[in-house]
Amino acid sequence: MSIADLRREYTKSGLLEEDLDADPIRQFSKWFKQALTADVAEPNAMTLATASPDGDPSGRIVLLKGFDKNGFTFFTNYRSRKARNLDRNPRACLVFFWKELERQVRIHGFVERISREESQIYFHSRPTGSQLGAWVSEQSRRIPDRRFLEDRLAEIRKRFDNQEIPLPDFWGGFRLRPESIEFWQGRPNRLHDRFLYTRKGSEWTRERLAP
Repeated sequence: MSIADLRREYTKSGLLEEDLDADPIRQFSKWFKQALTADVAEPNAMTLATASPDGDPSGRIVLLKGFDKNGFTFFTNYRSRKARNLDRNPRACLVFFWKELERQVRIHGFVERISREESQIYFHSRPTGSQLGAWVSEQSRRIPDRRFLEDRLAEIRKRFDNQEIPLPDFWGGFRLRPESIEFWQGRPNRLHDRFLYTRKGSEWTRERLAP
């Protein structure tokens, strides 16, 4: 079978305007809870798309770690490529795809670093291995081999033996403050349902888009 012949029909559900919440954050919360109960694999996995100041794009999968009316939060090494992009060009897009529900959500907006206090709370909620891993990895930097990481882990583990692991000054969270949020529901014949919320000051407008 050729790649061109790979296709599937989306038939699980539809999306009507009258079923949508007026607030896209509440609508996202509703869909996210449904993804959790539907046993979607890693429902908080999302594509984060960034661009350098000269427009060079870059995308990767990261994990959503919180959301509320203020925005969507994720964590990373502040020296990574994604963080450097965001510091110099603080606009980004998040994309969720929940295959099991035939749904997609796209979120676009401005990104800012969260406070060190917020990052510290999350950092110390992580498993010990993940805390150590944040110290070990110089994210996006070239390294000689796997042994380099293993030796570095042993060094860091010994350094913080029998003490609380501190939050690295090069690690923390970002929050994307949404300007627009689009909800996509797969439908037969590629005639999908798409609704776009756009922020206008403190209010949101909503419109249906062609698939």
